Amino acid sequence: MQKTVLIASDHGGFALKGALVQALRNAQCQVDDLGPENTGSCDYPAYADKLCQRVLAAGEDGQNGQVLGILVCGTGLGMSMAANRHPGIRAAVCTCEFMARMARAHNNANVLCLGERVVGQGVALEIARDFLAQAFEGARHLRRISQFDTFSLPAKP
Repeated sequence: MQKTVLIASDHGGFALKGALVQALRNAQCQVDDLGPENTGSCDYPAYADKLCQRVLAAGEDGQNGQVLGILVCGTGLGMSMAANRHPGIRAAVCTCEFMARMARAHNNANVLCLGERVVGQGVALEIARDFLAQAFEGARHLRRISQFDTFSLPAKP
């Protein structure tokens, strides 16, 4: 089955997003570029929300890794913070291939966050390839990640 990759950025990640779109399409992935379409200043939370809504709407496909997301901003941090506000999204900032493999294998990450100002284009492409190629290992890891969406804030005294 062909992997579907949803991708979005803000202005700080626009150039890297373009390189990723081209490389992933060359690798026979179906890529849906969710914007932006230019380098004009924009708000990353809006693009993170758009992508996360689509990953979540994929339902079972998203759970088994056939639909994954990639978000790019200057550091990857803002996108990951915005993305992780959505229950069911497990967004991981990765700066090396090992982190990308472990994010998928142990944490079943469904969104990769990259920083254009942090990793070079070549490394980012390798991170994305490893993230997309790695399967979730399940077993003991499933028990742990199932606890993510059960957290609640303590009541105020």
